[in-house]
Amino acid sequence: MNTPQFDLGTMLSAPQTAIQQIPCDQLHPYHNHKFELYSGERLEDMVASIKENGVLSPIIVQPIEGGYEILIGHNRWNASKLAGLPTVPAIVKTGLTEDEAEMYVIESNLIQRSFSDLKISEQAAVVASRHSKMFSPGKRNDIIRELTLLENPNAEISGDTTLNPVGSKLDTSESVGKEYGVSKGSVVRLIRINKLIDELKALVDSGELSIRAGVELSFLSEDTQAVVAECAEESKIDMKKAKMLRASADDEGNIERYTVESIISGEDGEAKPKPKSVKISNDTYTKYFSDGVKAKEITETIEKALAFYFENMEEN
Repeated sequence: MNTPQFDLGTMLSAPQTAIQQIPCDQLHPYHNHKFELYSGERLEDMVASIKENGVLSPIIVQPIEGGYEILIGHNRWNASKLAGLPTVPAIVKTGLTEDEAEMYVIESNLIQRSFSDLKISEQAAVVASRHSKMFSPGKRNDIIRELTLLENPNAEISGDTTLNPVGSKLDTSESVGKEYGVSKGSVVRLIRINKLIDELKALVDSGELSIRAGVELSFLSEDTQAVVAECAEESKIDMKKAKMLRASADDEGNIERYTVESIISGEDGEAKPKPKSVKISNDTYTKYFSDGVKAKEITETIEKALAFYFENMEEN
């Protein structure tokens, strides 16, 4: 199958523009890829097109140990494998910073799909990434021009054209919101949603968990969020329960499992008071427990010891 040749001479003066064929089994998804791959009819159409025409636009990758990491073209790579192609045309980028690699991934997805077409969790990932990093506007515009020319080699883009301009303060909620057409408040909420674990993000995407309830849960620790996600399989979490959970958390966002379960199940109309904790001195701890003992085992041992002690007290 012939691979179309691209005239990249009119592109950026980037050092890596040569297209090479890379085996599919040497390609790996981007380590921080947050976007859903095509499925259903859209994937089937892409597979059929690749079988008939090949991969018309090269993917972009960067070298990693054991192969290459895909920055742009996860869907083309996936469809190529399903179409039975042994290799995929690719441009290899070397020497990219983490921010630059992230820009390739984010901007390519926004070119292919508008911001409003992304799932809530994907919007959250984009907004949080742009909000937290002072991306170089010049470098970002260079990447956008490169991606535009990859998709349309005949596109005419003047050297001084600024694509997708943003405010001078790129890391503010207001400028990020203006760029993506959402309010400053929506930006703040999306940043909080990005702090949820994947299981809770999936509930937000499906609509089972409201965005505002998800914001409340985002203040919980990851361990507590995991317990919440387990409980959410049995009972829906509304805004009232989410607020109660946040109010029950300690400064680190932790809540005892039984408190989480009682709030979500609705057994209690009010959140239980924060449980008291008792500290054991280091001398006592090392006297009875080794370093490898888990907290759960220590708790169970202490509970048994207390039960034994009070039973003997009653007999005496």
